[in-house]
Amino acid sequence: MHLSLSRRQFTTGALAMGFLAPLTGTARAAAGYDYTARETFDLFDRTFHASGGSGQPTDTNEAGGLAWGQSYVLAGFIRMYEAYKDTHYLDRLITNIDLVLAGRDSARGVTDYRGRSLPAWRAMAPYTVGTVTLKGADGTPLLEVRTSLTYANDAVATVTAGTSEGRFSLEVKNNRTNVVATFPDLSLDPSAADYAVRRILDAFPTPTRVTAKDLRPSPSGNATLAQGATPFVSQPVVFTVHTGMITYPMASFAKIVLRDPRLLAVAKYRHKAVEYLKAARDAAAVHDDEWRQTDDGYGYFVWNKGTPLAYDGTEQPTNQGLALGQTYAELAAATGDPFYKDRTRRMARMFARELTVDADDAYVWSYWPAFGRTYQGFAKTDGVSEYTPSSTPVRSIEDLSHGAIDVEFAAAAFRAKLAFTGQDMARFARTYSKNLIAPIGADGAPTAYLRVDGTGSTTTPGQYLQAPRWMAVAQWDDAVFTHSRSIYDARAVEPQYGSYLSCVAYLNWHARRR
Repeated sequence: MHLSLSRRQFTTGALAMGFLAPLTGTARAAAGYDYTARETFDLFDRTFHASGGSGQPTDTNEAGGLAWGQSYVLAGFIRMYEAYKDTHYLDRLITNIDLVLAGRDSARGVTDYRGRSLPAWRAMAPYTVGTVTLKGADGTPLLEVRTSLTYANDAVATVTAGTSEGRFSLEVKNNRTNVVATFPDLSLDPSAADYAVRRILDAFPTPTRVTAKDLRPSPSGNATLAQGATPFVSQPVVFTVHTGMITYPMASFAKIVLRDPRLLAVAKYRHKAVEYLKAARDAAAVHDDEWRQTDDGYGYFVWNKGTPLAYDGTEQPTNQGLALGQTYAELAAATGDPFYKDRTRRMARMFARELTVDADDAYVWSYWPAFGRTYQGFAKTDGVSEYTPSSTPVRSIEDLSHGAIDVEFAAAAFRAKLAFTGQDMARFARTYSKNLIAPIGADGAPTAYLRVDGTGSTTTPGQYLQAPRWMAVAQWDDAVFTHSRSIYDARAVEPQYGSYLSCVAYLNWHARRR
C-alpha cells in the first residue's frame, strides 16, 4: 500500500509514533540541559534573576516587563510546586510576588492617563498612543496631535511655516520605524477648508496614524502655532491583559494554599494567601468599567472610547480579555465566589463561540473576536474610535504565543469545572499536534507554525520557543509534550527570558504527570 503524506503530516505522525523522539541521554547532555529536570529550572531561576535582564520582579511594567517577563516566572513557580510539592517554590513565589506588589501604581504614586493611581501596573511605550501639545507663541495650548503607531515615544511632531500668514505645516515622523506623515499648509480656523483637525482626519490612515484635537474651549478664527520640534509622549494605560498575566499566579497561590489544610496551617502561607487574594481582586476590579456582558450569557472586555490606544472603542483581542479570565477562574476556584464563577462562564461562552472545528477535529480561532468591530471593520462615520477613526477588517488568525493564553484560560476554566469538556481540551491539543507542528527547519531542528490554523512563518523564535506553554492540554495528546520538548532540546535554550522559565517548568510539570 502506498501512502502520500505532506511533510507536515509526516512530521506529526512521526512524532506521535516516536520516530522523532526528543533528545535523550548523551544527546541531551551534549545540548546542555535536561528540560524536564528540576535542577535545570532551578539553574534558570538563579541565572535569570542574577542577570538583571528585563522582567525582574523589581521592574516597573511601563515597557511590559512584568506582564511579559516576570509573570511567566511566577507561573513557573506555580507549576514547579504542583510538580514537586516542594514549598521552596512557594517561598520563591512569595519573595517575587511581594516585590511585584510593591511596584503597583498605587504603591509607586504614579497614575494612568486619567490621573488615577491604581492597585495595578500601568504601561506606556511601545504600546500606547503618543501625544504632543502644540502651543502658540504665548504658550497657550492650541492643538493636541496624536500618533497611534507603536513606539510612539520615538516620534516627533515638527511645525514649520506655511505659505501664508496663519498657515503652518506639520510633519509627524517616527524615528524608530522611519515612517512619516506630512500635512502642508494647515489652518487653525474651523471654517477654513484646511482646518487642521479636519484635514488630518480626512487623511487618516497616514503612515504614522495621526489624529488631532483642537484644545481651545471655543475654537474660532485663526491662531498661530509656535514653530519647532516636539517629541511625543506615550500615555500610561493599565491593560487588562497585563493585569491578568501578573495576577494569575497570585490567584493560583491563594487557591493552592486555601485548598490544602497542611499549607493553611502555616501562618506564613495562610497570611500570604489572604493578601494575594485581595491583591488579585483589587487589580481585576480596575477593569470593571471595560467589562461588557449580554443577556444571553456572554462576557468580554472592550477598550472604552478615548483610552489612548489604537483601536480604542472596540472589543479587546481574545487573548487580552482571556488573560484576566485566567485570574477569574482561579479566584472562583479559590473562593467559590459566584461573581468570579459567572464571569469565567461568560468569558468561556464568548470564547467557545469563536472556535471553529477544522478537518482534523482541531480548534481554530482569530486574534480579534469575530463579533467585534475591529474584525468587521468600521468607517469614520461610525464614530467607533477616537485614535483609529476607521479600519478595514482585521481578520488575522491567532498565533502560537497568544493562543497559549487562550488555551491556558480554557484549561483553568475546565479544572474549575466551570466550562469546557474533555472533548474541548482534546481539540485544543490537536490544534497543536495537527496544526502547529511544522516540518523540520532548514537548521535541522524542530519548529512550529506561526498560527493556530497551521499557516505562517516558522522562523520566529518568539513564537516556537513558546511552544511548551501549550502543556496545559498535553495530557490529551502527548505530541504537545514531545514536540515542544524537542524544540528546546535541539536549540539548547538558555535562561534569557522569563517565559523560558515558565516553559521549562511546564516541561517538568508534564513529565511528572506522565
